[in-house]
Amino acid sequence: MAKNIGIKPLGDRVVVKPTSEHERGQKTKSGIFIPETAEKERSEKGVVVAVGKGRISDDGKLIQMSVKIGDHVLFAKYGPDEIKLDGEDYFILSESNILAVIE
Repeated sequence: MAKNIGIKPLGDRVVVKPTSEHERGQKTKSGIFIPETAEKERSEKGVVVAVGKGRISDDGKLIQMSVKIGDHVLFAKYGPDEIKLDGEDYFILSESNILAVIE
């Protein structure tokens, strides 16, 4: 269940909570082991916690978002803006920076 974080993104923006660092030192579902000493780079994976209403097309119609709260997503490494809210890290990015939904 997603908690209300108090941010409502505008347009086609999405707020993503990056995958936490506690996954380091564990084996992923696909069997890849991520050592704790792995370089701590910016996350490229996270969970959608808030979505905007969508993008307005050139002819003024609303194009609905294709992601929803709770989706696990992969996104462009350097596309999002980082914010910190109540001690938690989040990314705000355009839906076009989302590369895939993890099923």
